[in-house]
Amino acid sequence: MNVPEAPQTVPERPGGTDDDRDRLHELGYEQELARTLSLADVVIYGLIYMVPLAPVAVFGIVYNMAAGAVAAVYVVAAIAMLFSAISYKEMAVRFPVAGSVYSYVRMGSNRFLGFVSGWAILLDYLLLPALLCVFAASAMTGVVSWVPAWIWVVIFVAATALINIMGISVTATMNKIFLYIQLVVLAVFLVWAAVLILQGQAHLSLNPFIPADGGSWSLVLGAVPVAALSYIGFDAISTLNEEAEGGGRTVSKATMIVLYQVTALFVVQVFVAGILVPTGTKFADGDPVNNAFYNVVGTAMAGWFKTVLLLTAALIAIFANTIASNATSARLVFSMARDGQLPKFLSRVSHKHQVPLNAMIFIALLSVGVGILGVEQSGLLTTLVTFGAITAYVLLHVSVFTHFVVRGGSRRIFVHWVSPILGAALLLVALWNADPNAKIVGSCWLVIGLGVAAYFKLTGRSLGDSDA
Repeated sequence: MNVPEAPQTVPERPGGTDDDRDRLHELGYEQELARTLSLADVVIYGLIYMVPLAPVAVFGIVYNMAAGAVAAVYVVAAIAMLFSAISYKEMAVRFPVAGSVYSYVRMGSNRFLGFVSGWAILLDYLLLPALLCVFAASAMTGVVSWVPAWIWVVIFVAATALINIMGISVTATMNKIFLYIQLVVLAVFLVWAAVLILQGQAHLSLNPFIPADGGSWSLVLGAVPVAALSYIGFDAISTLNEEAEGGGRTVSKATMIVLYQVTALFVVQVFVAGILVPTGTKFADGDPVNNAFYNVVGTAMAGWFKTVLLLTAALIAIFANTIASNATSARLVFSMARDGQLPKFLSRVSHKHQVPLNAMIFIALLSVGVGILGVEQSGLLTTLVTFGAITAYVLLHVSVFTHFVVRGGSRRIFVHWVSPILGAALLLVALWNADPNAKIVGSCWLVIGLGVAAYFKLTGRSLGDSDA
């Protein structure tokens, strides 16, 4: 639908309020996406993206890496991500545009670092939809073993792409339904575990917070990048800046609300699952480690509830997360293409549904290819995804300090000084302890990005000028 440039008499058009449009225009953009999401919608979107049941898919991997101290990993990851959430909160208000960390770094520091951060987190966004489909396919092959995993990948990608193409309002409605189902199943799990403890069939202990057999705490830090996969939804929330009513103010509030809620959900569920695992357990590679949480539930509770949890995680939680991931990835690609950092055709918006259509199709096709090739490499894909996200988060902290302190002379010591410095330091430690293969592949990805940046410069598209 074509809308006149400045009709003061149309209060409910997709562009949102005049203040939202004016602020976007000041930053050099026009309102193209439908601004229809409330604070509750954005919070639900963030919860869906982070997935209340997220630790289920990687429980075995984290448990093995941290020598059983799975709850400690999620606590450390939450502390590290608290500082990132604060940085996102500040930048969402200052730069309410859809490009998330890419736009924040680009405008908060300079175009070159903005491109590098966008390229780094692009590794996350290009691989995450495929990784989620791999998780879902792995779970479904445990129920319907005669269907190959690659077929499940194709089914999940096609279904999530279709829902997203129908528009952000449809996605928001589906998110609410999926969230309620997950919370009900999680509540049943926690109540059942409490009953087992009261009956003496399970025992409370601090084992999920302490590495077994005198294991080093460096093991906990090494597992943080994998657990961080569950917390990287802050960037996804910030991609909704141009579709949220109230823009950056709404996104800022939603960021902190979601952090507190998911931290409580994650730590409680992995702690409970951890005390149900026999002492000294190490899950074998392959299906046992991928399905560790389900197997623990089946042994300690009941086989039928294992199936309920598995189907909820595969068909509800991961499917919902894949919808959100596809939407978020498409918006980052759209934003970078709009700025000329990716092919321009990827910035095309569907006039009917007001969504970045070409970017969504691109992400879907890529997810099918990566998903099929990565069915047997979920561990490597997981660490690769978080490598890109954590690298971008470090640059976000640098930009918060640069914009507010170096340029603005801010005296808000904790928010603009302490938080970004500590946040960057913790994330750099996590990167240092990440999987060696992930570091190698991730570093190669960054080198390719630097090569693309050099190409842009040689062809006359400078990335070095400040946007602020």
